[in-house]
Amino acid sequence: MMTDSWYPTRDGVVAGVTILKESLEALGHEVFIIAPEPEPEYRQKGVYYFPAVRFKSYDEYYVPIYPSNKIEILKEIDPDVIHIHGVATMALRGLICGHTLGLPTVMTFHTMVDDAAKYYSPIKLPPEVLDRLIWIYLRQVAKRVDVVVTPTECIGEELRARRVHAKNMMAIPTGAKTDVFRPGIPSEDIRERYGLVGKKVIIHVGRISYEKELDMVIRSMADMDAVLLVAGKGPAKADMEKLVDELGLQDKVIFAGFVPDDELPRFYNAADIAVSASKFETQGLTILEAMASGKTVACRNGRAFTEIIHEGVNGYLFDDESGCAEAMRRALSAPEKVRDASYRTARENSRQRSVEKYLRAYELAIETKKGKDGR
Repeated sequence: MMTDSWYPTRDGVVAGVTILKESLEALGHEVFIIAPEPEPEYRQKGVYYFPAVRFKSYDEYYVPIYPSNKIEILKEIDPDVIHIHGVATMALRGLICGHTLGLPTVMTFHTMVDDAAKYYSPIKLPPEVLDRLIWIYLRQVAKRVDVVVTPTECIGEELRARRVHAKNMMAIPTGAKTDVFRPGIPSEDIRERYGLVGKKVIIHVGRISYEKELDMVIRSMADMDAVLLVAGKGPAKADMEKLVDELGLQDKVIFAGFVPDDELPRFYNAADIAVSASKFETQGLTILEAMASGKTVACRNGRAFTEIIHEGVNGYLFDDESGCAEAMRRALSAPEKVRDASYRTARENSRQRSVEKYLRAYELAIETKKGKDGR
């Protein structure tokens, strides 16, 4: 697995790669990680690193801009498949390795980079020019991969609408850890820690970045009889804290900072509902984790959430600030049948089901490569 994001970075890509790696290894497969090299204190034993520098536009990300012995590394590993996670520098290196060594390639399209680029691109260009260049690049990358995976069907449809064509395209969700995230985990200590005892609690989990539009949720809290617990860190955190101060919502919004993996199930259980205002998601893994924890959810009516959440059936959708507040109120008073349907949706998107689909994707990539090479 060649990924643009790896520890110490904490984002949806790292979570997805970790889940898939663990799931494959549990079935007896060998998985190797190749990632940009962080500072020495963050390096992990067993991971192959390419020399990299910090990405100045987005803290905790690294870019492998230096020459490396990538072909020698791949020869040493001798893999059956190269699985590329992301579409940036490591994607190009993965394609070069696959072409040079004649190895089948799979690429998971985790992120709609055109949305993120306007916030973090190191090259300042007019938005329409940047957008056009990104899609030209993505079309060239996708057609050189044996199998392109999207986390949801709607992302595949969006790629095809943008004239992104691949030899094979499959929708495979990043599987939620339904064995880890589940209802009934004791969480009184979390409520006591943040002064939430006796209060309605809404949780928002994930990187605090501008494209996630946490500001919409914060503004929606003004008339809510509840507290918003924000679990995560990121480049927009200082601005979100400033917004809370400006609106005088210090008693209604609590920033918990980064939450370790072993505590996260208790955080979900400490909440009454979960919320996300992001139209950026290609799937929304944290929302599935909340649903697996037995929580009703309120989500932005866009992209992956529109596919996963069905209004009034297993959750609630909204389009704007006033709609966000209303969706959260409805989620807080959701009937049992909605909560049950929410939980079933998470179970249907478990990591066990996901890894089975990924094994089929690897087999398809191998067969596609054999057919192309005439073997």
